[in-house]
Amino acid sequence: MQRNAFKHDLAAGKLQIDLWSILCSSIAAEIISDSGFDWILLDTEHSPNEIPALVGQLQAMQASKTTPIIRPAWNDAVLAKRALDIGAQTLLFPYVQNAEEARAAVASTRYPPQGIRGVSVAARASRYGRTPGYLSKANAEICVLVQAETRAALSELEAIAEIEGVDGVFIGPSDLAASLGHLGNPQHPEVQAAIKDAVTRLKKVGKPAGMLTGNEEEARRYIDWGYQFVAVGADVGLLAKNADALCKRFKG
Repeated sequence: MQRNAFKHDLAAGKLQIDLWSILCSSIAAEIISDSGFDWILLDTEHSPNEIPALVGQLQAMQASKTTPIIRPAWNDAVLAKRALDIGAQTLLFPYVQNAEEARAAVASTRYPPQGIRGVSVAARASRYGRTPGYLSKANAEICVLVQAETRAALSELEAIAEIEGVDGVFIGPSDLAASLGHLGNPQHPEVQAAIKDAVTRLKKVGKPAGMLTGNEEEARRYIDWGYQFVAVGADVGLLAKNADALCKRFKG
Protein backbone atom coordinates (compact mmCIF):
# COMPACT_ATOMS: atom_id res chain seq x y z
CA MET A 1 0.00 0.00 0.00
CA GLN A 2 1.47 3.34 -1.06
CA ARG A 3 2.04 5.72 1.85
CA ASN A 4 0.43 9.14 1.42
CA ALA A 5 3.40 11.37 2.25
CA PHE A 6 1.35 14.56 1.98
CA LYS A 7 -1.27 13.35 4.48
CA HIS A 8 1.32 12.31 7.05
CA ASP A 9 3.48 15.43 6.63
CA LEU A 10 0.41 17.65 6.94
CA ALA A 11 -0.61 15.88 10.16
CA ALA A 12 2.95 16.34 11.47
CA GLY A 13 2.70 20.10 10.97
CA LYS A 14 5.18 20.34 8.10
CA LEU A 15 4.87 23.18 5.60
CA GLN A 16 3.75 21.87 2.20
CA ILE A 17 4.48 23.99 -0.89
CA ASP A 18 2.60 23.41 -4.13
CA LEU A 19 2.28 24.31 -7.77
CA TRP A 20 -1.13 24.33 -9.48
CA SER A 21 -1.29 22.40 -12.75
CA ILE A 22 -4.00 23.30 -15.25
CA LEU A 23 -2.25 22.64 -18.57
CA CYS A 24 -3.80 19.14 -18.79
CA SER A 25 -0.48 17.78 -20.03
CA SER A 26 1.44 14.70 -18.93
CA ILE A 27 4.64 16.30 -20.22
CA ALA A 28 4.05 19.45 -18.15
CA ALA A 29 3.19 17.30 -15.12
CA GLU A 30 6.39 15.31 -15.53
CA ILE A 31 8.50 18.47 -15.81
CA ILE A 32 7.09 20.25 -12.76
CA SER A 33 6.94 17.12 -10.61
CA ASP A 34 10.74 17.05 -10.60
CA SER A 35 11.04 20.69 -9.47
CA GLY A 36 10.88 19.75 -5.78
CA PHE A 37 7.38 20.84 -4.80
CA ASP A 38 5.73 18.85 -2.02
CA TRP A 39 2.52 18.50 -4.02
CA ILE A 40 1.11 19.27 -7.44
CA LEU A 41 -2.58 20.06 -7.81
CA LEU A 42 -4.12 18.52 -10.95
CA ASP A 43 -7.20 20.62 -11.51
CA THR A 44 -10.47 19.56 -13.12
CA GLU A 45 -12.71 22.35 -11.80
CA HIS A 46 -11.30 25.19 -13.90
CA SER A 47 -9.41 23.29 -16.60
CA PRO A 48 -10.48 20.87 -19.37
CA ASN A 49 -8.97 17.89 -17.54
CA GLU A 50 -10.73 14.53 -17.74
CA ILE A 51 -9.99 11.03 -16.43
CA PRO A 52 -7.93 9.71 -19.40
CA ALA A 53 -5.66 12.76 -19.31
CA LEU A 54 -5.36 12.57 -15.53
CA VAL A 55 -4.19 8.95 -15.77
CA GLY A 56 -1.37 10.09 -18.05
CA GLN A 57 -0.42 12.90 -15.66
CA LEU A 58 -0.35 10.53 -12.68
CA GLN A 59 1.81 8.12 -14.65
CA ALA A 60 4.16 10.96 -15.60
CA MET A 61 4.56 11.91 -11.94
CA GLN A 62 5.01 8.37 -10.66
CA ALA A 63 8.81 8.49 -10.42
CA SER A 64 8.73 11.75 -8.47
CA LYS A 65 8.54 12.25 -4.71
CA THR A 66 5.94 14.96 -5.25
CA THR A 67 2.39 14.07 -4.18
CA PRO A 68 -0.27 14.47 -6.88
CA ILE A 69 -3.57 15.90 -5.65
CA ILE A 70 -6.71 15.98 -7.78
CA ARG A 71 -9.41 18.62 -7.47
CA PRO A 72 -12.71 17.16 -8.69
CA ALA A 73 -14.95 19.52 -10.60
CA TRP A 74 -17.51 19.35 -7.78
CA ASN A 75 -18.18 17.75 -4.41
CA ASP A 76 -19.66 14.69 -6.08
CA ALA A 77 -19.30 11.04 -5.04
CA VAL A 78 -19.01 9.78 -8.63
CA LEU A 79 -16.26 12.26 -9.52
CA ALA A 80 -14.43 11.38 -6.30
CA LYS A 81 -14.71 7.65 -6.95
CA ARG A 82 -13.24 7.97 -10.42
CA ALA A 83 -10.31 10.09 -9.21
CA LEU A 84 -9.55 7.62 -6.42
CA ASP A 85 -9.79 4.60 -8.70
CA ILE A 86 -7.11 5.98 -11.03
CA GLY A 87 -4.73 6.31 -8.10
CA ALA A 88 -5.22 9.68 -6.41
CA GLN A 89 -4.92 9.46 -2.63
CA THR A 90 -5.66 13.12 -1.88
CA LEU A 91 -8.63 15.10 -3.17
CA LEU A 92 -9.40 18.80 -2.84
CA PHE A 93 -13.18 19.30 -2.89
CA PRO A 94 -14.36 22.73 -4.10
CA TYR A 95 -17.15 24.90 -2.70
CA VAL A 96 -17.90 23.13 0.57
CA GLN A 97 -20.44 25.29 2.40
CA ASN A 98 -21.19 23.50 5.65
CA ALA A 99 -20.51 20.48 7.85
CA GLU A 100 -23.02 18.30 5.99
CA GLU A 101 -21.25 18.88 2.68
CA ALA A 102 -17.86 18.23 4.30
CA ARG A 103 -19.18 14.97 5.75
CA ALA A 104 -20.43 13.95 2.30
CA ALA A 105 -17.00 14.66 0.80
CA VAL A 106 -15.32 12.40 3.34
CA ALA A 107 -17.90 9.64 2.85
CA SER A 108 -17.30 9.62 -0.91
CA THR A 109 -13.64 8.71 -0.29
CA ARG A 110 -14.19 5.84 2.16
CA TYR A 111 -15.19 2.26 1.51
CA PRO A 112 -18.16 0.96 3.53
CA PRO A 113 -18.98 0.92 6.36
CA GLN A 114 -17.09 4.22 6.87
CA GLY A 115 -18.38 5.69 3.60
CA ILE A 116 -19.96 5.10 0.22
CA ARG A 117 -17.02 4.72 -2.17
CA GLY A 118 -17.86 2.17 -4.85
CA VAL A 119 -15.73 -0.96 -4.92
CA SER A 120 -13.51 -1.89 -7.86
CA VAL A 121 -11.21 -4.88 -7.41
CA ALA A 122 -8.95 -4.14 -10.40
CA ALA A 123 -8.47 -0.38 -10.55
CA ARG A 124 -5.17 1.43 -11.08
CA ALA A 125 -5.27 2.47 -7.41
CA SER A 126 -4.68 -1.14 -6.34
CA ARG A 127 -2.17 -1.78 -9.14
CA TYR A 128 -4.97 -3.51 -11.02
CA GLY A 129 -5.71 -5.86 -8.14
CA ARG A 130 -2.09 -6.65 -7.26
CA THR A 131 -1.93 -4.73 -3.93
CA PRO A 132 -2.65 -7.21 -1.13
CA GLY A 133 -5.43 -6.03 1.17
CA TYR A 134 -6.00 -2.78 -0.71
CA LEU A 135 -9.69 -2.57 0.17
CA SER A 136 -9.02 -2.85 3.90
CA LYS A 137 -6.04 -0.45 3.87
CA ALA A 138 -7.10 2.27 1.43
CA ASN A 139 -9.22 4.38 3.80
CA ALA A 140 -6.29 5.08 6.13
CA GLU A 141 -4.17 6.65 3.37
CA ILE A 142 -6.88 8.84 1.82
CA CYS A 143 -6.56 12.57 2.50
CA VAL A 144 -9.52 14.92 2.21
CA LEU A 145 -9.11 18.67 1.75
CA VAL A 146 -12.17 20.90 1.49
CA GLN A 147 -12.45 24.42 0.12
CA ALA A 148 -14.19 27.14 2.13
CA GLU A 149 -14.55 29.97 -0.32
CA THR A 150 -17.67 31.99 0.48
CA ARG A 151 -19.03 34.17 3.26
CA ALA A 152 -21.45 31.36 4.14
CA ALA A 153 -18.65 28.79 4.37
CA LEU A 154 -16.57 31.02 6.63
CA SER A 155 -19.54 31.35 8.99
CA GLU A 156 -19.46 27.53 9.30
CA LEU A 157 -15.67 27.21 9.31
CA GLU A 158 -15.18 25.44 12.64
CA ALA A 159 -18.03 23.02 11.99
CA ILE A 160 -16.55 22.14 8.59
CA ALA A 161 -13.03 21.72 9.99
CA GLU A 162 -14.11 19.47 12.85
CA ILE A 163 -15.74 16.83 10.65
CA GLU A 164 -13.92 13.53 11.15
CA GLY A 165 -11.85 12.72 8.08
CA VAL A 166 -11.28 16.32 6.96
CA ASP A 167 -7.50 16.67 6.91
CA GLY A 168 -7.29 20.32 5.93
CA VAL A 169 -9.34 23.35 4.90
CA PHE A 170 -8.34 25.37 1.85
CA ILE A 171 -9.45 28.99 1.65
CA GLY A 172 -10.28 29.86 -1.97
CA PRO A 173 -9.26 33.52 -2.38
CA SER A 174 -10.90 34.34 -5.71
CA ASP A 175 -14.35 32.97 -4.92
CA LEU A 176 -14.13 34.39 -1.42
CA ALA A 177 -13.40 37.81 -2.86
CA ALA A 178 -16.41 37.50 -5.16
CA SER A 179 -18.63 36.37 -2.29
CA LEU A 180 -17.55 39.36 -0.21
CA GLY A 181 -18.39 41.76 -3.05
CA HIS A 182 -14.86 42.27 -4.39
CA LEU A 183 -14.85 40.24 -7.61
CA GLY A 184 -11.34 39.95 -9.05
CA ASN A 185 -9.75 41.68 -6.05
CA PRO A 186 -8.62 39.19 -3.40
CA GLN A 187 -6.13 41.85 -2.22
CA HIS A 188 -8.99 44.00 -0.91
CA PRO A 189 -8.50 44.71 2.82
CA GLU A 190 -11.80 43.03 3.72
CA VAL A 191 -10.79 39.84 1.87
CA GLN A 192 -7.32 39.84 3.39
CA ALA A 193 -8.81 40.30 6.85
CA ALA A 194 -11.10 37.32 6.24
CA ILE A 195 -8.16 35.22 5.04
CA LYS A 196 -6.15 36.07 8.15
CA ASP A 197 -9.12 35.43 10.44
CA ALA A 198 -9.76 32.05 8.80
CA VAL A 199 -6.28 30.69 9.49
CA THR A 200 -6.43 31.96 13.08
CA ARG A 201 -9.71 30.12 13.64
CA LEU A 202 -8.47 26.94 11.96
CA LYS A 203 -5.33 26.93 14.10
CA LYS A 204 -7.51 27.11 17.22
CA VAL A 205 -9.31 23.90 16.23
CA GLY A 206 -6.07 22.24 15.16
CA LYS A 207 -6.82 21.97 11.45
CA PRO A 208 -4.23 22.82 8.73
CA ALA A 209 -5.15 25.70 6.44
CA GLY A 210 -4.38 26.02 2.74
CA MET A 211 -4.09 28.95 0.34
CA LEU A 212 -3.25 29.79 -3.29
CA THR A 213 -1.51 32.86 -4.69
CA GLY A 214 0.81 33.57 -7.58
CA ASN A 215 2.35 36.50 -5.72
CA GLU A 216 5.53 35.59 -3.82
CA GLU A 217 5.14 38.37 -1.25
CA GLU A 218 1.58 37.26 -0.53
CA ALA A 219 2.60 33.62 -0.28
CA ARG A 220 5.25 34.41 2.33
CA ARG A 221 2.76 36.53 4.26
CA TYR A 222 0.22 33.70 4.28
CA ILE A 223 2.88 31.28 5.52
CA ASP A 224 3.77 33.76 8.27
CA TRP A 225 0.09 33.90 9.23
CA GLY A 226 0.11 30.14 9.67
CA TYR A 227 -1.07 28.66 6.37
CA GLN A 228 0.46 25.20 6.14
CA PHE A 229 -0.24 23.98 2.60
CA VAL A 230 0.29 26.80 0.15
CA ALA A 231 0.17 26.87 -3.64
CA VAL A 232 2.67 29.47 -4.83
CA GLY A 233 1.89 29.52 -8.55
CA ALA A 234 0.47 27.71 -11.55
CA ASP A 235 2.06 26.08 -14.58
CA VAL A 236 0.02 28.15 -17.02
CA GLY A 237 1.06 31.37 -15.25
CA LEU A 238 4.73 30.40 -15.36
CA LEU A 239 4.47 29.65 -19.07
CA ALA A 240 2.54 32.79 -19.97
CA LYS A 241 4.62 35.23 -17.89
CA ASN A 242 7.98 33.87 -18.98
CA ALA A 243 6.92 33.68 -22.65
CA ASP A 244 5.65 37.26 -22.48
CA ALA A 245 8.84 38.47 -20.81
CA LEU A 246 11.10 36.72 -23.30
CA CYS A 247 9.17 38.12 -26.26
CA LYS A 248 9.20 41.64 -24.77
CA ARG A 249 12.98 41.54 -24.36
CA PHE A 250 13.39 40.94 -28.08
CA LYS A 251 10.44 42.88 -29.53
CA GLY A 252 10.08 45.68 -27.01
